[in-house]
Amino acid sequence: MREGQTEDPGGPLEPLAGKHVAFLSWRDTRNPEGGGAERYLEKMAAGLVARGCRVTIFCAAHAAAPPEEVVDGITFVRRGSKMSVYPAGLRALASGRLGEVDLVVDVQNGMPFLSRLVTRRPVVVLVHHVHREQWPVVYSGATAKVGWWVERRFAPWLYRRCQYVAVSRATRAELRELGVRGPRIAVVHNGTDPVVPVDPGKSAIPVVAVVGRLVPHKQVEHAIDAVLALRDRHPGLRLHVVGGGWWEAELHEYARSRGAGASVVFEGHVDEERKHEVYERAWLLALPSLKEGWGLVIGEAGMHATPTVAYRSAGGTRESIEDGRSGVLVDTPEQLTETIGRLLDDDEERGRLADGARRMSHAYTWDQAQHSFALVVQAALSRVHVDSQDPADPQELVSKRRGTGWWWRRR
Repeated sequence: MREGQTEDPGGPLEPLAGKHVAFLSWRDTRNPEGGGAERYLEKMAAGLVARGCRVTIFCAAHAAAPPEEVVDGITFVRRGSKMSVYPAGLRALASGRLGEVDLVVDVQNGMPFLSRLVTRRPVVVLVHHVHREQWPVVYSGATAKVGWWVERRFAPWLYRRCQYVAVSRATRAELRELGVRGPRIAVVHNGTDPVVPVDPGKSAIPVVAVVGRLVPHKQVEHAIDAVLALRDRHPGLRLHVVGGGWWEAELHEYARSRGAGASVVFEGHVDEERKHEVYERAWLLALPSLKEGWGLVIGEAGMHATPTVAYRSAGGTRESIEDGRSGVLVDTPEQLTETIGRLLDDDEERGRLADGARRMSHAYTWDQAQHSFALVVQAALSRVHVDSQDPADPQELVSKRRGTGWWWRRR
């Protein structure tokens, strides 16, 4: 059997070496608005390059990177804006400007690229989470209604014969609710990057961190409210907000209007070393996001023994956090405040969660994720659908073969 080839119950899968995989994504990691979804995308692309694939990422143009470049074997083609990237991607794929493509990965961040309309090549739909709650938060009126209709109705119909990849079982369940039927949703979790070494030790004063893009659905206001409600009880308490985004000015104004003063520190965009310094110094990470497919920051903080308090309803947090062991899941802003206050008071409990957070951060690796994603791509190239069932161990990446994790069905 050739290298890069895998056996399945119906025969050998298509080898990956020499295949051209095109990712259609609205952003890349160098985009100022890029985040965890883009980090996942580029990690999966790198895994395919390591297995002999030619990989192109088509994404929106921005001032922080050239229109075209090759980085670590991945060709980046940047055209269009936040919205026009979608028709630009379709034109590039349909016209052949991306070259001869063997497989398309259509990254559906609420809005898919609708690549199925212009190609007969296999399409894998990558979904981090369903945007039911986010459409009315980010957009208003008809735009939100049309966007949700496309995600809820049109996309499941258009991709009805396509393979899906979800980053969590919560996202897979949401896709099932939208009508994505049959054994064709593979779960490929995120990994965690190796820790960036910084001077060890927690801050002498209580510090809570928020790390991520500053956009409305991240609900950073909830973390600001929690810290301001607790600062009399915890003198010197600080909230460090790491990241930037188009909602940043509104958050600055919100903090000012609440009289936050020195209690809230906006770090802005920082380099990796500073980000990890914040993780290391923080006593807790707050993740009050409305929705998370997984939550990369949870594992990053866990590498520094910093447990996370997050909303259970966000979805992927129910898998990236072991509730009561590596962090705490809550249901309301009031519970977020109460839990943060309780953990700041209780050194022993916080230490126990810190140990669990560090252990949990090592449970998911990018090597595992890349291997699983490559299996999905191999199967899709061979016109085989892949599905995954829940693992017996919640920390076990769903990356096994038929009978123990993967289910294979030839189309």
